[in-house]
Amino acid sequence: MDTSLPPDPVRRAPFASNPFAGRGRAFAEPASRTRTDFQRDRDRILHATAFRRLTHKTQVFVYHEGDHYRSRLTHSLEVAQVARSLARRLKLDEDLAETLALAHDLGHPPFGHEGEDALHAVVAPFGGFDHNAQSFRLVTVLERRYALFDGLNLTWETLEGLVKHNGPLTDAAGNPAGRYAGRVLPWALTSSPEHTTLELSTQAGPEAQIAAVSDDVAYSAHDIDDGLRAGLFDLEDLRPLPVIGDLLVDLDRHYPGLERPRRVHELVRRVVHALVEDVDAETTRRLDRVQPASVEAVRAAPEPIAEFSPAGAEAVTALKKFLFVRVYRHPQVMRIRGRANRIVTDLARTFLDDPGRMPAPWCAGLDGDPVQAARRVSDYISGMTDRYAVVEHQRLFDDTPELG
Repeated sequence: MDTSLPPDPVRRAPFASNPFAGRGRAFAEPASRTRTDFQRDRDRILHATAFRRLTHKTQVFVYHEGDHYRSRLTHSLEVAQVARSLARRLKLDEDLAETLALAHDLGHPPFGHEGEDALHAVVAPFGGFDHNAQSFRLVTVLERRYALFDGLNLTWETLEGLVKHNGPLTDAAGNPAGRYAGRVLPWALTSSPEHTTLELSTQAGPEAQIAAVSDDVAYSAHDIDDGLRAGLFDLEDLRPLPVIGDLLVDLDRHYPGLERPRRVHELVRRVVHALVEDVDAETTRRLDRVQPASVEAVRAAPEPIAEFSPAGAEAVTALKKFLFVRVYRHPQVMRIRGRANRIVTDLARTFLDDPGRMPAPWCAGLDGDPVQAARRVSDYISGMTDRYAVVEHQRLFDDTPELG
């Protein structure tokens, strides 16, 4: 009996990525009888050690502050839900969009952006640290689960989307562009030969673009929820913000006197809905204008096809500015961030000065080259959960700061 997958039953747009016509993997593998290549990629991400660690990595609030705040894991799941919904509406490949959403934060070190800033500051003389590039390094080198290869041996489309979901990395001549303009590409990206095939000067595929904008949708909504839960601001403080203020007016008109927990939840879900509708409408407008006949036409377009409208972008920008002041730079958050920064800085400096203080597998084979040592230290620390970083600091120091 033939148990191979039937002909593709999904009605995808002509510009969607197609798992039955992809560019393959670095190491050829037999096709699965039950899953498409993008579904296999998703499952490999879900089973990866780096993915499980996200449950104990900070999004904004560190683990001791409460069980209901988002972690990197719950954030990634929320991004995946938004990405899958948008991909379905636009007739893209839902599995690839979900895969990229689940994988986009794999390279984050402990304690969120504060941990990244601290680690980068210590290893900057040796090439620095970049969490996006570290995600690529994890799935191509550091995950060691399979007999025949290092990494997860993901499809070209998944690797390309993971690397380029925020836009092209170089110009047509190969010079660093975008966020890397005037700099060099991160070593965590260029140290893997697979990066040379990823066409870094073009736009990402449509599913990767959807995953990127879904990230903005998800954290815009959940940082409102977490900030309110932490008491860092009140619902009324959001009223002057574009779009959100209108949503509050509409909410109060339909449900006057609604109790606060339900009011918060209703607002958050309406924010997600409004932003998803905005992305759907703007992306549809751009697709109608560009009329891409293939996924390659999406990559060759001069601008992304998945974006907020000007009004949607204005609302997201205003919310980011609000959250920056009222949440990310709130004295309560900054106090914890300062202590987290010290933990990561102490660990990175100690291991860089004496790599032998890392556990045996991590210090083995180092020959005194400070660049290699910095890269090994970056790999080790970026793989830590918040809790493990605290435990390592307690192992090495007598004055580990309290995060409470």
